[in-house]
Amino acid sequence: MTPSRQQLLQLLAYKSFRLGNFKLSSGATSDYYIDCRTTTLDARGSRLTGEVFLDEIKQRKWNPQAIGGLTLGADPIVVAISVVSGTLHGFLVRKAEKQHGTGQRIEGFREKGARVVIVDDVCTTGASTIQAIEAAREFGFEVVGVMCLVEREEAKGRPNVEKATANAPFVSIFGASEVRAEHLLQTEETGPIFAVSAACEVCGRPAVTNNPRVRCAAHKM
Repeated sequence: MTPSRQQLLQLLAYKSFRLGNFKLSSGATSDYYIDCRTTTLDARGSRLTGEVFLDEIKQRKWNPQAIGGLTLGADPIVVAISVVSGTLHGFLVRKAEKQHGTGQRIEGFREKGARVVIVDDVCTTGASTIQAIEAAREFGFEVVGVMCLVEREEAKGRPNVEKATANAPFVSIFGASEVRAEHLLQTEETGPIFAVSAACEVCGRPAVTNNPRVRCAAHKM
């Protein structure tokens, strides 16, 4: 795992993952909730998100012209990738066509025939990801890849998304089980045992503990 990927996982586990009793948008209930936007809209989290997604896109040699996804979850991811890359354009997919002006559903980059990658924050049933795929293809984009930041493996969204992607691969950066495991690891920290100076592995600030992870005062929980 690259340093950026590891740091993004740690940040998601700290800022975005919560245990409890939650009702999901699908109507199901769960003993955990992941709000990725608290990470993707974080200054450092945004940069890490852009770096990790861009690295995956480059490794897979998709060579897209643009990145896009369904508003609202995809918005910060699209911007992060575009800014970090310096070359990839961004577009957002409205949940419905707007009822004024041009009435368009795709906002931002609009070049028919362009190679694009669809992104999302959390894939549960896959409904929002599928909406974006269908809207992109209906507009005239060529979808060459689909990505989500966190996949809730127990919700069986992957088969739904893979059916909609056809020949385009579907990639998840993290599984929810990975984020959960990292969250539990963080909450098991017992107290400061510190012998050498170091930087917090989450934010880079001076660390106050290395038991069992190197963390600053804000992230030692």
